[in-house]
Amino acid sequence: MMRMISKRFFLTAGFSALATMACARAPKRSLRPQGRPAHGSAGAATAPSTAGPTQPKVASAQALIARAELGGKVGFAVADAKTGLVLESGNGRTGLPPASVTKAVTALYALATLGAGHRFYTELRLSGTISSGVLQGDLILKGGGDPTLDTDRMAELAGALKAAGLREVKGKFIVDGTALPSLDEIDRDQPEHVGYNPAISGIALNFNRVHFEWKRAGGKWSTTMDARSDRYRPNVRFAKMKIASRDAPVYTYASKGQEDHWSVSAQALGKGGSRWLPVRQPELYAGEVLRELARAQGVSLPQPQKGAGRGGQRVLLRQQSADLRSICQDFLKYSNNMMTEMVGLSATAARSGRPASLKASAGEMSRWAAATLGMGGSRFVDHSGLGEDSRATAEDMAKALVAARSEIAPILKPIALRDAKGRVKKDHPIDVHAKTGTLNFVSALAGYAKGADGTVMSFAIFAADTDRRARIKRSERENPKGARSWNKRAKVLQQDLIERWGTLYAS
Repeated sequence: MMRMISKRFFLTAGFSALATMACARAPKRSLRPQGRPAHGSAGAATAPSTAGPTQPKVASAQALIARAELGGKVGFAVADAKTGLVLESGNGRTGLPPASVTKAVTALYALATLGAGHRFYTELRLSGTISSGVLQGDLILKGGGDPTLDTDRMAELAGALKAAGLREVKGKFIVDGTALPSLDEIDRDQPEHVGYNPAISGIALNFNRVHFEWKRAGGKWSTTMDARSDRYRPNVRFAKMKIASRDAPVYTYASKGQEDHWSVSAQALGKGGSRWLPVRQPELYAGEVLRELARAQGVSLPQPQKGAGRGGQRVLLRQQSADLRSICQDFLKYSNNMMTEMVGLSATAARSGRPASLKASAGEMSRWAAATLGMGGSRFVDHSGLGEDSRATAEDMAKALVAARSEIAPILKPIALRDAKGRVKKDHPIDVHAKTGTLNFVSALAGYAKGADGTVMSFAIFAADTDRRARIKRSERENPKGARSWNKRAKVLQQDLIERWGTLYAS
């Protein structure tokens, strides 16, 4: 059942009311200066008043954007976080890809829907009875949307089977991931081998990634595929790797029955190394790892199979995740796509039933954000920001951060400001907590900046060269030419704008 949004979460009747009040009522103290939004061509921005002998001289927003040489479009907005008054805006109502800044919206959506104390579960269920150590029936591993399940916790489940006196299962071993939609990947436009674009279902292990390691000795390659953690390294057999004599592509993938088949270019491997690859069949992955860990405990399980189980089940063990607030803080800090998608999908399932697709779930979140946060000019195609077709406006985001400050500000990560040589300035007078977002030729930052005088500003900065992004070949999407230097310039621009606002509005 969906939880009602508390009065503490959003004190206003709606964001439009907050925005109207902020513009109609003068703040209790003077803001220096009071800019007004402008919505002109790319890079257009309001110019603060220059009246007064003490007015600091700072570069205009247009000059800073021009100096960054990003091309495409830049949209930004900054508002007083207490009153909601928009201080400065340039292209602030232009929809641009928000990238992983989307995760901040997803966190608010989930917290409002599920509650900060919500916990996800993973269960072991039985559809029979245990007699003399033998289960005459099925064992079901039931996923409840926990995005944090790992090999260490799977080992605890294996230990629980032994503690329950189980030695053998005569029926089936079923892995049930039906709590959430089954998705082969988050975004189909990503390279197929990147670990940040795995499959999604109601059960996930190790963020649905498998560890691939290779070594070369005596002219031969040795490879392993495992589900490693700090304590365990169970081998994985459903995911297979073949080393191929070719220059490109570096990786290929094919689903063959109940197996993930990978191949990799020998020329790309060097002497040795490792990386995490995405899992496309999460139920089989989780089931195989539990089977391997149970075998080490003296418990024999059949080969896992994907399914929903039968009636008459009873819960043998229920394992819970950390609370939702902690999970949101983690996926905001580490920008984990799979965690965010599972949390967003779970929120939609609680609000309106199990969604038909990721896009449908994102559509529900978009409607919620418009009605609750006033983000009427924004729309999302997923919960993580990995899809490039999402659009958000800087003004929408900056004002939403005003409305939801009490909930989102404490779980945003600190962003270090740096000097001209890229070194962290520990004594910088502006304190920033925000969410970053990065795609190829897309860079976003949204959050809060606290000035030396205690003034807190909410802000959003979106930059995107979508034309240049569209020209990237699929084989080059992991690290396209020019993307790294473009992103570096975008981050410099973000800091330049924040320092501009700190000088003008919070000195």
